[in-house]
Amino acid sequence: MSITLSDQDKSTLRTAAYGAVSLVAAAGAAGGMPQKIATDGSIALASATGLIGHVLGDRSKSIKLDSKSVAALADQVLPTLTAAVTLLEKQAPAEADNFRSIVLLAIEPAQIRHGHPSPAMAEMARKITAALDAAGVATADSGAVPAAAARQDRPELQKALEEIVDDGFVGVSLRVHDARGEWVGSAGAAELGGAAKPPTNGHVRIGSNTKTFTSTLVLQLVAEGKVELDTPAADYLPEFGLDERITVRMLLQHTSGVFNFSGEVYDDGTVVLGIPMPYGPAGAEWLDNRLKTYRPQELVELALSKPARFEPGTGWSYSNTNYVLARLLIEKVTGRTYAEEMRRLILGPLGLSGTVVPDASPEIPEPHAHAYYRHEDGGEQKTIDITRQNPSWISSGGDMISTTQDLHTFLSALLGGKLLPASLLAEMCTPHPTGIPNMDYGLGVFVLTTDGGGTLISHNGAAVGHAALMYSTPDGSKTLTAALNCVDDADLSIAAAFQRAQQRLLDEVFCGGQADPAQPTD
Repeated sequence: MSITLSDQDKSTLRTAAYGAVSLVAAAGAAGGMPQKIATDGSIALASATGLIGHVLGDRSKSIKLDSKSVAALADQVLPTLTAAVTLLEKQAPAEADNFRSIVLLAIEPAQIRHGHPSPAMAEMARKITAALDAAGVATADSGAVPAAAARQDRPELQKALEEIVDDGFVGVSLRVHDARGEWVGSAGAAELGGAAKPPTNGHVRIGSNTKTFTSTLVLQLVAEGKVELDTPAADYLPEFGLDERITVRMLLQHTSGVFNFSGEVYDDGTVVLGIPMPYGPAGAEWLDNRLKTYRPQELVELALSKPARFEPGTGWSYSNTNYVLARLLIEKVTGRTYAEEMRRLILGPLGLSGTVVPDASPEIPEPHAHAYYRHEDGGEQKTIDITRQNPSWISSGGDMISTTQDLHTFLSALLGGKLLPASLLAEMCTPHPTGIPNMDYGLGVFVLTTDGGGTLISHNGAAVGHAALMYSTPDGSKTLTAALNCVDDADLSIAAAFQRAQQRLLDEVFCGGQADPAQPTD
């Protein structure tokens, strides 16, 4: 697909996008000059993806926001927003939906410029949304798919989504990229009791998919010569007194044997608790303290106070502690925060404007489906909205927020060789036995063998009421990314339905898989 834009078209797009940010900020500014306030949302706009990303990234030209009042600026910007969407609808309908999402993402930080949203800012945000919708673009709240995607006749995919909802999920959205192009759809509800479907490119807490991002960061530092995979992790993090036999590779591969700070279940059924977490006997404690902040060092120290599960390199056991140590290693080696390195090496270069490293923030950007938790209170079963929660309890083991579009972009770029040298990508995807049938582990990715004997590269994640799926053929050419929202509980009652949902989508999208090589090549 291509899109042809005249200089005037480009000016319209830039004015509309940066004008929207300026307009919201100006609505909350006392006597400020609106044309000089469009800065808070500039990162999202400058890193916009898609066919028009390069246009929005060049904000220094053709933007004339010279109005002296909020009302005059609104008269200039709001019609331009409608014109911009109409322009894109005619040439590339999917880009119209992408443009709308980018603008809405960009005006979010502008709304909290002075610490909290004001009524004037909220009203202006509403007007901007209305202007975007006026041109007939599919709205995020409706769950409608972009026109280009809707033209694909894939009833089997829509049926699969509806069956997943029938099986117990509140809502689900799916994005598939394959030889037939892109298909996007959703089913169920964004909120319990609501009529609106989940947004087709809404934000979702991606859980352990975070590990793939973290592993990629470490491997990029290996490529830069700052880290060596087979060097003891203690050489980089001497302050923790780690076993000298534990290498960086073992952290990424889950072969270190280090205790999982979120708790361990041993082969004989013995359970050793870690920090209070939403699943298990401490569910009520986690719920009451779901806005509590944990620091990464605190999680590691708790884990190291417990006996190791096995001698380094002699077994495999999934441990979130490995990936919090990887985060601390990244920060120690670079002198920058984990979030800064993520932006420098992955989010910025790929233009992942919908992906967030939240650290201890409980917020999640709009649009998003809601997450829920069921618990007993005074002998009664109650279900509460837990969309706002502090993810620092899981840290870089599973704290990130993203969208199905960004997950596709990341996974296809990673496996397509755009983030790592071929040799390191091959190491990442080299399977190590886990003891789980047809499911081995590389460095931050699962390497799956399908029923048909093919290979898929994957990582999935659950984050209390939210979940995300991420699958690809080894060359990145065919991907499945999905976001789910549900009612979680301490008994993890949704787990069986989650497994069935994964298998249902794999069966439809990959049809038993292809006999692809397990290790991608450049």
